[in-house]
Amino acid sequence: MIFFPMLFIMSILAFALIQAPPGDYLTDYVAAQQAMGDFMSKDDEDALREQYGLNQGLHIQYMKWIWGVIHWDLGISLEFQMPVTQLLNERLLMTIVLIGFTIVFTWSLAVPIGIISAVKQYSIIDYFFTFLSYLGVGTPNFLLALIMMYIVLSQFGLNVTGLFSHEHINAPWSFAKFVDMLKHIWVPMVILGTDGTARLTRIVRANVLDELTKPYVETARSKGMKEWRLILKYPVRLGLNPFVSTAGLELAQAFSGSLIVATVMSLPTIGPLLLRALLSQDMYMAGSLILITTVMVQIGVLISDIVLASMDPRIRMQA
Repeated sequence: MIFFPMLFIMSILAFALIQAPPGDYLTDYVAAQQAMGDFMSKDDEDALREQYGLNQGLHIQYMKWIWGVIHWDLGISLEFQMPVTQLLNERLLMTIVLIGFTIVFTWSLAVPIGIISAVKQYSIIDYFFTFLSYLGVGTPNFLLALIMMYIVLSQFGLNVTGLFSHEHINAPWSFAKFVDMLKHIWVPMVILGTDGTARLTRIVRANVLDELTKPYVETARSKGMKEWRLILKYPVRLGLNPFVSTAGLELAQAFSGSLIVATVMSLPTIGPLLLRALLSQDMYMAGSLILITTVMVQIGVLISDIVLASMDPRIRMQA
């Protein structure tokens, strides 16, 4: 089991990444105060540095932080002056919901489109889906977000920023709030899922095409098996193995893509928080968010490996 050692290594890398830029949160804070004409004395700066624990060695800061993480105490956000867990509660839930919707959208389109493109190789349908795939891969998510926001606003008069209407933002969860979320979530879902759908479509197409040339396909045809039953039972089943094995990586792509998209569309996810924490060098907030993202990606990879082993007996035998 390399899951926990990997998490330990990633926690060190996450903490080191936050400490890499010159200075720290207090350096930026003092510079911002001076820019507004509010000069801080050296004694006040030293007092704040001691209060935040920034005067201690990096190894001590890391040990205190990781010990708190083990007990689900992610520390106090230096910028918001609030517990990180309190800031993340609903935002983390909304991030998981958005990523879940995006993955379902991606897989439900990529698999059938990839199969159809492979079966109809070099047809107009294949060329059409190939063009859309290249267009989807080549269009940045944030640009697609701006285009869709403009189209929806200009054509339908709807503001699709955020995940809730104004009256439901701070309201407790109810069926009406859930329905309101469904009305808003489809736009970021399509934006985040476009790139993954385009890439996975090409993967499914290539894998199914490779399996269609195998001798067992000709043998099944010679025995009179119906074409679509043959395709779904053999080439598709085997061709989906590489697709499933990359499912965990799609989580990483979705999280990285949601960072800028969530900022552009004002989504209540962890993306804007992470961007703000990185800019302000809020080490507890940024380190915790990077570590949480890593954990979720690792869990996604683990689940994809389990599903792959359940689909292919050869992998179980090798294990």
